[in-house]
Amino acid sequence: MMGIGASLASVASAQEEPDVAAESAEVVDAGAAAEVVEEEPVDLGVGYALDNAILFICAVLVLFMQAGFAMVEVGLNSAKNTVNILAKNVMDLSVGALLFFVVGFGLMYPTSYMSEEDAASVSKYFAFGGSGIYTTDDVGRTFSPQADWFFQAVFAATAATIVSGAVAGRMKFNAYLIYSALLTGLIYPISGYWKWGGGWLADLGFQDFAGSAVVHAVGGFAGLAGAIFLGPRLGRYTADGKSVPLPGHNVAFAALGVFILWVGWYGFNPGSQLAFQGTSDIDATVFIAVNTTLAAAAGAFIATFVGWGLFGKPDLTMSLNGALGGLVGITACCDAFSNSMSIVVGGIAGALVVLGIVVLDKLKIDDPVGAFPVHGVCGVWGCMSMGIFPNAHYGMFEGFVPQAIGTASICAWAFVTMSVVFATLKAVGMLRVTAEEEQAGLDISEHGMHAYPSDAITGGSVA
Repeated sequence: MMGIGASLASVASAQEEPDVAAESAEVVDAGAAAEVVEEEPVDLGVGYALDNAILFICAVLVLFMQAGFAMVEVGLNSAKNTVNILAKNVMDLSVGALLFFVVGFGLMYPTSYMSEEDAASVSKYFAFGGSGIYTTDDVGRTFSPQADWFFQAVFAATAATIVSGAVAGRMKFNAYLIYSALLTGLIYPISGYWKWGGGWLADLGFQDFAGSAVVHAVGGFAGLAGAIFLGPRLGRYTADGKSVPLPGHNVAFAALGVFILWVGWYGFNPGSQLAFQGTSDIDATVFIAVNTTLAAAAGAFIATFVGWGLFGKPDLTMSLNGALGGLVGITACCDAFSNSMSIVVGGIAGALVVLGIVVLDKLKIDDPVGAFPVHGVCGVWGCMSMGIFPNAHYGMFEGFVPQAIGTASICAWAFVTMSVVFATLKAVGMLRVTAEEEQAGLDISEHGMHAYPSDAITGGSVA
């Protein structure tokens, strides 16, 4: 009996062990399952997806503006510099995207990389959050960091490419690469931080919704510095100072470029609403789009008739630049003015473009495409219009001081820093091509190729 009992006890023990093992396995499996659940990304819902999808589409529209800038610059310049202009536009975007990834984004939005405690203690004038794209597990976030970076990177590339037209036809390609790297990697992000990254201009109350000053005036004043230090193109002025027009070789390209830019601006301005899922947000987005349209139309209309009155004929290039001036002017205030006031802002911008081109000509500053009148002058006007007229942010003249301080600071920063860059390049002999190379055309002298068949090239060749 004892032996049998012992045997049964052994069997009983053996039967219990698998049950314990099974229980242990179930516990392990449950823990693993819990870990899997914890590692799964949180679904932030349809609203999050919609915001990011629209922001992505808007970023693509802004990216497409690079094609518009390229066509405007090619069309308003000589055929012998076509390859050079296209190469500069390709490198603006390429160099800009890489440097904005490595350093620019961390300079412009440093607090995105920081905890709330660290962010509260950073300088309002200069800070660096880190390289690459920040990460976050905040379930309350509005945007994917990747979409956020993409949208801001194409804005940086836009600021850089504005300068290309102002320095066309006489600047060395390697000098342009150096300028482009410094602007997109350092100059633009630092002043951008002052306003859009939560810096001192944001605290001051300075308003610039989509970048009349932050983007366009930076490019415009950098282009002015480049045009001054380079000097005019060969043959642009006679020995006694008389102006000699050097018409572009393909106005159809220029017109196509302006229409592309106009379309791209619907990513630039409405996209800066940065929220699209609610009724009020989508109403604001389409309101901004309509204001953008009206300002561009008014700019083209007024520039046409101002130019017609000054020169005796309706000049298509003035109309095209007037449309761009209206777009730049409304960029700062497209969310703040009524539809009717957007026509006023755009119309004044169109007149300023024509007057700005005339003034530059009188000063013998050669800007082949009118980059400074369009982006510099109208960028200033767009920001200052909010300091003059009543709008959603200020009453009549109420915002004049903060708008003047912010606009002047950003423009001075771009002009002074880029003047130092261009002056240094000039001092070491790296800024301008030789007279022989300029006469032959930068396509052949800088790139060793022509954009068109050789019988269509007005330039010569360089041995």
